[in-house]
Amino acid sequence: MIPGYIEFEFNLPGALLAQLVETLDSMDAASLVPASINDIPDAQGVYQLFLDGGLVYIGKTDAEAGLRQRLKRHGDKIQSQIGLDPARVTFRAVRVYVFTAVDLEAQLITRYGGTEVVAWNGSGFGSNDPGRERDTTTYKADHFDALFPIDIDLPLALSRPPKASAAAILQAVKDALPYVIRYQGKSPRSRNPHPDLAAKSITLNCRRIWTARTIIEAIVAELPPGWQATKLLSHMILYKEDRPYPHGQIIARSP
Repeated sequence: MIPGYIEFEFNLPGALLAQLVETLDSMDAASLVPASINDIPDAQGVYQLFLDGGLVYIGKTDAEAGLRQRLKRHGDKIQSQIGLDPARVTFRAVRVYVFTAVDLEAQLITRYGGTEVVAWNGSGFGSNDPGRERDTTTYKADHFDALFPIDIDLPLALSRPPKASAAAILQAVKDALPYVIRYQGKSPRSRNPHPDLAAKSITLNCRRIWTARTIIEAIVAELPPGWQATKLLSHMILYKEDRPYPHGQIIARSP
């Protein structure tokens, strides 16, 4: 010890976390609907989701995929799940101007009781495309998509001409859906569609109300033999195959 001298290091991450928790806990939650989300800046920050008033998810954003974009993505997803009334879900969001090296998302999850309490974290709720190798995964009973599987029978608004290739229509469906639809490419790592999908012209009746299910059925009915469309709990797939999947429902097979 040096007389008259001491070393002091300010605990910036700890102070940030404490003030952030205090701010979040003082806020009223808003419904996760466009009217509530549209005025929120697309900026970096943290947010919480609540189901029936109970905290279920904590997320963090950066400036490139900001708060408005992330909340809209979650809102769109919740609209498409079976058994989950969107009116049950609310949110709180805080813009954070200064981020430190600390992982605020992990710190907040720990502060609020971990994933045993914040149940949608670690449950697959915020996941992207799980990838081809995960299509055969058997989900636990408390996985988000096991509790609330996707609804492929909702009306779907598509931006597409009345007649287009199967590949073009599938791309339009992919752009319109809040969940993943994946289909076979020219090769395992190719981003180009399989030749069957690129070559086949499909005509959809513009006056009909289409859903993801009925569009996929219409496409598969026109494809060469060997194609199978499958609905999984979290996404849909279309490949040249003949196989079952755990938690999978075969939607259509080509003749």
